[in-house]
Amino acid sequence: MDKILVFGHQNPDTDAITSAISYAYLLNQKGLEAEAVALGEFGDETAFALKSFDQEPLRVIETAASETTTIALVDHNESQQSVADLKDLEVYSVVDHHKIGDFTSPAPLSFLTKPYGCTQTILFELFQQEGIEIPKNIAGLMLSAIISDTLLFKSPTTTEQDKIVGEKLAAIAEVDIETYGLDLLKSGTNVDAKSATEIAEGDAKSFEMGGKPVRIGQINVVDVDDVLKRKEEVLSTMQDLVTDNDYSAFFLVVTNILTSDSEGLVVGSEDFIQHAEQAFAGKVTDNQIALPGVVSRKKQVVPPLEKTF
Repeated sequence: MDKILVFGHQNPDTDAITSAISYAYLLNQKGLEAEAVALGEFGDETAFALKSFDQEPLRVIETAASETTTIALVDHNESQQSVADLKDLEVYSVVDHHKIGDFTSPAPLSFLTKPYGCTQTILFELFQQEGIEIPKNIAGLMLSAIISDTLLFKSPTTTEQDKIVGEKLAAIAEVDIETYGLDLLKSGTNVDAKSATEIAEGDAKSFEMGGKPVRIGQINVVDVDDVLKRKEEVLSTMQDLVTDNDYSAFFLVVTNILTSDSEGLVVGSEDFIQHAEQAFAGKVTDNQIALPGVVSRKKQVVPPLEKTF
């Protein structure tokens, strides 16, 4: 068998990068030749995790067939999120915690997916199953991904197993979860370095509601005032995006990762504003609405809005 290239999804986050590292290490310990690589550059949070545990950044690839015939996927399974020449490669295995998309394989393989908050939680169980000891630095990287994906265990996507595994990894890595976790999450929330467009559009997606497109973005901060002090600038940018793209509305969720609360900024049609007030049982005042206890766009923002339509 050729060397196995292990990688997460395009536009990689902390889980995608560190899961590739930990899974490649596990495969090497099993006697297979494996290398962790990345399908794109990563952000400040991931860089903080790598530096904290003395891990060199992964080399970035766009295609893999020129190097190997065999790959392993972590933290994704859909083809549009994967390497460009996926169809020309044999997938050795998949380890993922997302929904199963369009994945197909002409050959048998190991496909492991569980409804946990992070891929690293599954990988921890694989290490236990194989009887392979997790080194301190690998444990730290695995913990970093769990903290990131679960927002320090405050996201509604968090499972009890994520918490249990997180505690065990923290003990191996010899770090305090709360102290390190807060430092990690803070490292990726430097809003001052972002433009108004990056704040609004950085993680935005479009949804059809009432037959019209609605743009919903989300940005994580440690203090909502970091965004609200630039409120007029951000609202103006959102309005320009609504006008240029013919959206019914633009709804930006500004999430405080420390308190697990959010503030919503909204521009657009009066009809959508009324739906937002109904969905979140609040009042839009000066283009802003309180969203207490809301941290997940997937589970706590889109469904209640869609229900009102």
